[in-house]
Amino acid sequence: MSERASTLPVHVDVLVIGAGLSGIGAAYRLQTECPDRTYAILEARDELGGTWDLFRYPGVRSDSDMYTLGYPFKPWREAQSIASGEAILAYIRETAVENGIEEKITFGTRVTAADWSTEDQVWTVTVDQAGETRTMLASFIYACAGYYDYDKGHAPPFPGVDTFDGTVVHPQFWPDDLAYEGKRVVVIGSGATAVTLVPAMASATTPVTMLQRSATWISAVPSKDTKADWLREHLPEKAAHRFARAKNVAFSIAFHQYCERFPDRARKLLLAQTHRILGPDAVEEHFTPTYRPWEQRLCAAPGADIFKAIKAGHAEVVTDTIDTIVPNGIRLTSGRVLEADIVISATGLELKTFGGLEPSINGVKVNVADEFVWKGAMVSGIPNFAFCIGYTRLSWTLRADLSSRLVCKVLNWMTAKGIDAVTPQADKTLEPLPLFGLTSGYIQRSVGAFPKQGPRAPWQMQQNYLLDAIATLRNDFSHTLRAEPRTGDSNAA
Repeated sequence: MSERASTLPVHVDVLVIGAGLSGIGAAYRLQTECPDRTYAILEARDELGGTWDLFRYPGVRSDSDMYTLGYPFKPWREAQSIASGEAILAYIRETAVENGIEEKITFGTRVTAADWSTEDQVWTVTVDQAGETRTMLASFIYACAGYYDYDKGHAPPFPGVDTFDGTVVHPQFWPDDLAYEGKRVVVIGSGATAVTLVPAMASATTPVTMLQRSATWISAVPSKDTKADWLREHLPEKAAHRFARAKNVAFSIAFHQYCERFPDRARKLLLAQTHRILGPDAVEEHFTPTYRPWEQRLCAAPGADIFKAIKAGHAEVVTDTIDTIVPNGIRLTSGRVLEADIVISATGLELKTFGGLEPSINGVKVNVADEFVWKGAMVSGIPNFAFCIGYTRLSWTLRADLSSRLVCKVLNWMTAKGIDAVTPQADKTLEPLPLFGLTSGYIQRSVGAFPKQGPRAPWQMQQNYLLDAIATLRNDFSHTLRAEPRTGDSNAA
C-alpha cells in the first residue's frame, strides 16, 4: 500500500473519492457496467473501509441487516445478519481483492479542491499527499466519501470538564489502550453509538450508565435471520442472497411506511415490546420518546442486548441534563452525581458535504446549498459530478448502489450520444426542501450546507427503495440533463 500511496494517475475518466463501503461498490459497478471507462479511487486514509475502519469502539456493528447493507452482487456469508464492524470491514476488503479493485486505490491522498474547466471539459483535482500538493485530471467525479466529518465528531462543551479526574473519550477516536474493565463508565447520549456501547461494555464488574436528555426509540431485533439461514441451506448462494435481500427490503419499506402512516400504532407496538422486557416504570421514565417513530433514526438492539444489560443490573439509564462535570463524575441538574472513572461523549456526528470537497467552476466556487439533487446523485449546476448518499431511514447501501448504477447509466448514455459533459438543470420553480428529512440533532445542525431536494421527481429523494429503483434507473435523461458546450462552442446539444 505504501508504494501505491504515492502513485497518482495523470488523468482518468472517472475519479471515485473514498474507498469505503460506497466507494468499493461504485468501483465494482464502474468496471462491470462501464468497462470502456478508466477509473481510480483516492482514499485519504491509509486503509480502505471508511467508517468500518475508522470506528473501533467496543461493540461497533451495523444498524441494518447485512443482506441489505451488503452488496447485491456479493452474498453475505456470516451467521450474524446484524454484523460486527470487524466482519463488515473484512467483507469490504474481500470484495475489493476479489474484483481487483484494491489495485485502483491510491491511499493517503486527500482531495482538497476540484475545479471544472468549461473550455477543456475536465476537472483539475488538487490533492494532499503527506503534506505535498499535487494535481490530476478527471473527466467525471463521483464523491463516495459519506456525509460526516472523519476528522471531528460533535463535541458540545461540558462545563467543568477540565476538573474531571478520569478519562474523557469520544467514540470516533477510541484509544486502543483504554482499559475500562472494572471501571465506572458513563456514556453521554442515547443514539445508535450509545445504544451499542452500553451492552458491549457493561458487566457485573463494569457498571455502565447511559445519560440521556430525552428518550430514543430502540427496537429489539434478531441478531440472526433464521429465514435467510433457511434460504442459504436450501438454495444456491446467489439465489439465497437475492431472496433474503428482497425479503428484508420489503419488510424495511413496509415497517417504515407503517410508522409514517400509523404513528400511534407504531408507538404502541414498540412500547409494548420494551414493556415486556423492562416493565412499565422503566418504559415510562426512560423509553417513551416524544417524537414519532422514524422521525429520527430507529436504534436497533440485536438480541435485545441493551435491555438485557439493564435487566441484569449491569447498566442503568438516567434521563436528566448535565449541570457540570466534577472531579469524580457528572453532577446533574437534579443534583445527583453520577460517579465515573470514564466518561464517553457519544454526542453525535458532524456532517460534511461531499467529504469536504468544495467544487468550483472556472475558478468560481459553487454554493452547493443553492443547488438541487437530481435523482439522488447528481447536482444541478455542476457538470460531470455525482455524489453517493445512502438512505437515512433504510439501509445505506440500498440507495448507494442505486446511485452507482445511475452514474454508470449516465456515462453510457453520454457515450451513446457523443456527449463529453452534462449538467442537471433544475426547474427554477422548485420549492427547496431539506435533503434529509430526519429531525435528529446531527442532521439539523448541518443540513443547511447540503444541496436541496424538490417536491417531485426527479428532484425528490424518497425513502422507498422500490419507487426509487424505478425512478432512478430510467434511461430518459434528455429532459433534465443538459449537454455542456465548450467555451466558444455555440452548438449546445
